[in-house]
Amino acid sequence: MSDNKLTNDPQEEKIIDAFKEKDWTEIRTNDSWVLFKLMGEFVNGFDKLSKIGPCVSIFGSARTKPENPYYLLATDIANKLTLQGFGIITGGGPGIMEAANKGAKSGGGKSVGLNIDLPFEQHSNPYIDSDKNIDFDYFFARKVMFVKYSQGFIVLPGGFGTLDELFEALTLIQTLKIGKFPIVLVGTAYWKGLIDWIKTSVVEGEKNVSPQDMNLFKLVDTADEAVQIIVDFYSKYTLKPNF
Repeated sequence: MSDNKLTNDPQEEKIIDAFKEKDWTEIRTNDSWVLFKLMGEFVNGFDKLSKIGPCVSIFGSARTKPENPYYLLATDIANKLTLQGFGIITGGGPGIMEAANKGAKSGGGKSVGLNIDLPFEQHSNPYIDSDKNIDFDYFFARKVMFVKYSQGFIVLPGGFGTLDELFEALTLIQTLKIGKFPIVLVGTAYWKGLIDWIKTSVVEGEKNVSPQDMNLFKLVDTADEAVQIIVDFYSKYTLKPNF
């Protein structure tokens, strides 16, 4: 394989760069710029979201089309949550994220988009409040914002990114790093296989998760069920931001 071919493949370039020897000056310069960039993302996020009020994050695939039933369901869930006084936070892109921001907009609620710069799929949708559209280069900085400013998580069908967000929330709750906020999975047909595998292989088979941890999430099929879980949970509390 020629060097020219390697340099035309961004993924191979990253692998090669990871093993390339760098002098101390280059290391310090690169790391310093990364630190400043990260600080900028955190400062921008904290500044724009610090007074956001109670919000629910809605996760799901960027590939879901507007005619898909889950797109319509996400719109309905977000709309009904805003009518209950919650703002909506999404990843800011198309698909389920767009649907949720659309529902928040139609309900007159706060519509937040935490957009990530990706080489495909992702672009900010038109239903985000202009002052709450925040761009990120780093996934982990973006996930900090999801967790810090959300009082609940609703997860519709999605791919690796959605699963990452789901398990991030579950792990932080399980390890007591954040409060036991409600996590709602929407779509029994979609999630049943994963849940069955966790129960039989992870919990009962290898005992890598405690049985009680299966209670960290709820599984529903309708917008009313999803919204009611959030509302019932917070009927015990005075709503306030998660910070």
